[in-house]
Amino acid sequence: MSDFLSKFGEDLKNNVSGFIAVSITEVKTGMSYYSLSVNSSFDPELASAYNLEVVKAKLSAIKALGLDQKIENIMINLSSQIHIIDISDAGDYFIYLAVDANKVNLGMTKALLNKYKQDIIGKI
Repeated sequence: MSDFLSKFGEDLKNNVSGFIAVSITEVKTGMSYYSLSVNSSFDPELASAYNLEVVKAKLSAIKALGLDQKIENIMINLSSQIHIIDISDAGDYFIYLAVDANKVNLGMTKALLNKYKQDIIGKI
């Protein structure tokens, strides 16, 4: 499994302007399948562990409201970073991506993330 995930991470790092870090995490267990950071002080696995709570809270809210909806992604805008939590179609894992807000082309980043997400469906 690690070869295609390594390629996925390297593709994101090389093609997303302002790339900081990425992690792929299973929703049910919180286990990280893969992580990569260009900043040694930024731990994407730790960030994913906390963001798993965000995903679970949103799933609980959707259930409590009786909505027949799925989360596609959650975007968190910080002062100098944007964090994107992109949930798989089946809801079993999410991709956490952190980018520099001053360097990112958000439309291109979301399109690339979607493309790469489709590439790994069924392999995880």
